[in-house]
Amino acid sequence: MSAPESSLRRNQLGAPSIVFLVLAAVAPLTVAIVVLPLAMAFGNGGGIPVAVIIVAAALLLFAVGYAQITKDLVSAGGFYAIAVKGLGRPAGLVTGIIATLGYNFFVAGALGTIGFFTGMVVMPALFGIELNWFLVAVVLFVIVFLLARSGIHVSAAVLGVALVLEIVILLAFAVAVFVQVGFSIEAFTLAFSPEILVGGSIWIGLLMVATAFIGFEATALFGEEAKDPRRTVPRATYAAIVIIGVMHALVGWAIVSALGVRDAQTAALESLAAGDLTLVLIDTYLGPIVGAIALVLLVVSLFAAQLAFHNSAARYLFALGRAGVLPRWLAHTNRNGAPQRALLVNLAFAILVAAVFAVFVETDPDGNPLPPVLTLVPVGLGFGTLAVMIVQAIAALSIVVYFRRRRDPRWWSTFIAPGVGFVALLVFSLMAIVNFTLVAGSEAIYVQLLPWLLVVAVVGGVAYAAYLKAKRPEVYAGLNKDLERFDELVVV
Repeated sequence: MSAPESSLRRNQLGAPSIVFLVLAAVAPLTVAIVVLPLAMAFGNGGGIPVAVIIVAAALLLFAVGYAQITKDLVSAGGFYAIAVKGLGRPAGLVTGIIATLGYNFFVAGALGTIGFFTGMVVMPALFGIELNWFLVAVVLFVIVFLLARSGIHVSAAVLGVALVLEIVILLAFAVAVFVQVGFSIEAFTLAFSPEILVGGSIWIGLLMVATAFIGFEATALFGEEAKDPRRTVPRATYAAIVIIGVMHALVGWAIVSALGVRDAQTAALESLAAGDLTLVLIDTYLGPIVGAIALVLLVVSLFAAQLAFHNSAARYLFALGRAGVLPRWLAHTNRNGAPQRALLVNLAFAILVAAVFAVFVETDPDGNPLPPVLTLVPVGLGFGTLAVMIVQAIAALSIVVYFRRRRDPRWWSTFIAPGVGFVALLVFSLMAIVNFTLVAGSEAIYVQLLPWLLVVAVVGGVAYAAYLKAKRPEVYAGLNKDLERFDELVVV
């Protein structure tokens, strides 16, 4: 039986499928190649594996409260829906706007990443042919769109295969390092010592590691399509954070072991220009053939992340369309239960943003065209990361307020744990704002101005909420009523 036109298809995803969707968005191989070396260089060097553990612990505390609120709420609106329940309609509307902007910009930035690495890195390295990054990105994104419109179960299956391949090569790398270098209790203890842990900049290290967890929050978006969402979504959230944390810590420790705890930061700084620290280590410990495979899997990782974030961005557009905040035209699903129109809007938006950077090419002082990783990617991924971090913090605060208003007696699971998680996420968000050019990877003036877009979103969201309350009260009321869908959702 086909899904109603304004409903996502039910009972499609078990906990493993949601975990695949989330882990693919995190893109473990991309994190190992891009994010962890940056965290080591600008952060606390050999102490990065410990920083991963600290961030994972903070997110798990948030997940304790999140697991409780998902028993009362299921919606494709994700953290927008949680904010409505906890902080009210205006705050929820602001959260929804920020999240929608963030995810859509993230997909646009990811276009630049996958186009650059496929057309300008992998193809020349393996075949000696350089391809136009924009054309490559558009072709791959169209394939992503076709997979997404086929239904969430198809996306989960594709992402599962991609994720397994990523994890296999990362585990092989870690094992190879540990076998050849060995495990040193002294080095392990040193990584936890104040000398290393707070050496360099522990705060920048924590910030960069926190960006490596972006994507775990997407579990909130798939509640309507989950089997038994009261259990599936919390389990998937816990599993995603734990698996992400273990993978990042394990690979981070392998890199640190290969470089030496005390020498890790220096080596990472020396490799910044080439950006190939992890790839060189994979080539060294697993051989050039596996190194070439790692290059191909990097593209697979980026493709999987694109598919995951494309699905997430579309579900925010779908939810806001169904609530009447955006045109209700967006709240239409196809016969596969996929939000096809929302997917199409995200496709068009991302390609349009990427096209601007492809047509108006910036150049360096010598007149050479700058690659998209220095122009489009900082705009898309930088702003998207900041927006998602802020949405996570708002959701954590919403959970605490929601349960305090209900005078819930469970102090640990509904106040202490999510409260500590909120403080951690708030710190990460404030650090991301203060160090935005580092998060974005560019000091261009238009990149520095991007955080102000959040101010516009807040002011605009509050103003729009006031307009809806005064002029379209039925839509304003629907911001909350649309979330009360549990009875019809939990159908086997």
